[in-house]
Amino acid sequence: MPNSDNTFGTFNKQTVIYSQIDDGSTAWTVFSNVNEAKAFFLSTELQTIHDECCTNLQYGLKADANGDNTILKVTFDFGTKGSASQVAADDWAEQFNTRKNALSSAPNMASLQTITESDSSEHLF
Repeated sequence: MPNSDNTFGTFNKQTVIYSQIDDGSTAWTVFSNVNEAKAFFLSTELQTIHDECCTNLQYGLKADANGDNTILKVTFDFGTKGSASQVAADDWAEQFNTRKNALSSAPNMASLQTITESDSSEHLF
C-alpha cells in the first residue's frame, strides 16, 4: 500500500508503460487482470518499492493494436516526508530511484519494452 505523505502535496508524477516486444517467435501473453500483468513485468521487489515509496499509485491494463490486454500502465507520484532537516536522499522519490537502481534485474527483460512518460496527458490519475 502506498505511503500517505501528502501533507505538502505530491511531486514527480510519472507514467510508465510496460509492453512486450514482438520478436516474431513468441506469442504475446494476454492478461486477464492487473495482478497477472504486474507479476509478468515487475519483480516482487519492484512491486514492493512501488508500494513503499509512492504516495499515489495506480495500475491499469492497456490493449494492444489487436485489442488484447498485453500492456501494463502504471502512474505514480511521491509525497515528501516534509521535515525541515529532511535529507533529499532519504525522501520518497530518491529512495524509489536508489532502490530501483539497486535491483539486479527485472523479469522478462529480453521481451520487455519500457516507456516512461513524465509529461503524459494520459496519466491514470
